[in-house]
Amino acid sequence: MVSREEVVIATKVHGRMRPGPNGQGLSRKAILAEIDNSLSRLGTDYVDLYQIHRWDYDTPIEETLQALHDVVKAGKARYIGASSMHSWQFAQALYTADLNGWTRFVSMQNHYNLLYREEEREMLPLCADQGVGVIPWSPLARGRLTRPWAQQTARSETDEFGRSLYGEESRSIVDAVIDVAAKRGVAPARVALAWLLSKSVISAPIVGATKVQHLEDAVAAVDLRLDDSEVDALEKGYQPRAVAGFR
Repeated sequence: MVSREEVVIATKVHGRMRPGPNGQGLSRKAILAEIDNSLSRLGTDYVDLYQIHRWDYDTPIEETLQALHDVVKAGKARYIGASSMHSWQFAQALYTADLNGWTRFVSMQNHYNLLYREEEREMLPLCADQGVGVIPWSPLARGRLTRPWAQQTARSETDEFGRSLYGEESRSIVDAVIDVAAKRGVAPARVALAWLLSKSVISAPIVGATKVQHLEDAVAAVDLRLDDSEVDALEKGYQPRAVAGFR
């Protein structure tokens, strides 16, 4: 068994957890209640990273940030992070925290992978400038970067959300991943994750797994270095699209 100090535990706050106006969101009441509820469910007295899942349009950012600061000062969270918001919102949050001497966000959990790169417009440069680590969600595009485009799985056949995110315009990029992986003799997932890890602002992609092999491929990606020609082959097929995924 490993000690608690060797494990990084992250959790979130924002979504509905119970009925009533304070059963969701980022009000002070919700945050202070939900951190205690999370700690109880996790069986620990603190989390390493406490993240806001989305921007709360119904609560002033000052109220949210002061509550998060109090959570940190109480020893219930070591650090705080944010997830999936517009760059101007994240910039406002960082500025507000600095202005008031409150705990600032150390991480941004956003949608970023080879099939969705709109975060390169503003969010990634902002995070690099502000020293914020990026921990992308869906780094393998809900499995689409792990297999040939035409190959279906039980999940992909019913994944309406995934189809709304990644359309036919993504096929050429998946083909490029498969090609690079074949030439390297590695799994496509390893190539897709290695591309992410080649970006200096990326701290760690959030990888889901249903098999041990999935975890082994993810860990192996750390040691895979793509050359410039491979990166170019992976990136050249991308078509800019509307920014999405913040509500």
